[in-house]
Amino acid sequence: MTVDRRKVLFLIPSLAGGGAERVFSILLCHLDRSRFEPHLAILQAHGAYMRDIPPDVAVHNLNVSRVRYALPRIVRLVWKIRPQSLISTLGHLNLALSVATPFLPSGTRLLVREAAIASAALLDESAHPQFSIWLYRHLYRRADAVICLSDSMKNDMIVNFSLPPEKLVRIYNPVDIRRVRAASEIGKNPFCGPGPNLVAAGRLTREKGFDVLLDAMPAVLERFPKAQLTILGEGPLRADLMKQAQELGLNEVVTFPGFQPNPWVYLKHADLFVLSSRYEGLPNVILEALALGTPLVVTDCPGAIREIQDCDESMVVVPPENSVALAEGIIAACSRPSRSQMVKSQLSLSKFDLNRIVGEYSALF
Repeated sequence: MTVDRRKVLFLIPSLAGGGAERVFSILLCHLDRSRFEPHLAILQAHGAYMRDIPPDVAVHNLNVSRVRYALPRIVRLVWKIRPQSLISTLGHLNLALSVATPFLPSGTRLLVREAAIASAALLDESAHPQFSIWLYRHLYRRADAVICLSDSMKNDMIVNFSLPPEKLVRIYNPVDIRRVRAASEIGKNPFCGPGPNLVAAGRLTREKGFDVLLDAMPAVLERFPKAQLTILGEGPLRADLMKQAQELGLNEVVTFPGFQPNPWVYLKHADLFVLSSRYEGLPNVILEALALGTPLVVTDCPGAIREIQDCDESMVVVPPENSVALAEGIIAACSRPSRSQMVKSQLSLSKFDLNRIVGEYSALF
């Protein structure tokens, strides 16, 4: 007896190198094809993770630059495909789809995946944060489910946006430990100096706090004159960060190699991974660093940091937006004699297990 596969339409602005994009590419790769027929709608079909999309996924390029221009095309596409579930990620796209719910087929469930602590992101980024909060509060109620990446994000939605708890579903981001470890063995050690070699990674945006990390480096160099910092990723603040590094006299210390398809070889050989964020959702790169046994210094920013800290008691946690505290944390971590927590981290990462997380998404679809 054949079982009709459920159609799932994934919707995202692009597949540029970010955490939300990586999670969607992972889900599209691992969703059970005997149960689901995955589709991908994308505003612009470009980005580093396009290469990871399996050939059996129907890709619908909307070919528009702005979400507001995409809405009519999205509605037409949904009526054409008639998916049982439509899942989107990133706040501005989620809000737009929530507006469009009256125009969607009655049999299509809208699932919105929030990618950051929304209250912190809106206060930091929005020109009109109170209005933005009002939009979230009223429009997210139209979704059939709001996917939160952590308990802290779920609590943020309840406390700051008054969303009903029954609409909120916590699903952690997945970490594919086997893939991360295998990829980390490909290629040579990217570092040639004595170190310590520090690595940071993420979109070059304000939320990631790379400016704070650069401000911390002169103090780190006083204690470790041979220290090097590699910041992986691309983004709108690249020129500003490079200028800041130059003004701080860090041209020979800091490198910006851009987006790397294999960041794990950097994580494997790094002496320390630093997360300097002002706020986060659930940073995949921390999970991957834990899977490789790389020591961590992270900011105690709004997000899932405390939930991840349970996986590694040796993680150094410092206040956000504090370059002095960040420098002290880096110096303390680099002064420790022991590096690897790999076995403990792998056991503790079970709640982020790939198959477990794919199963939780599948239950929603």
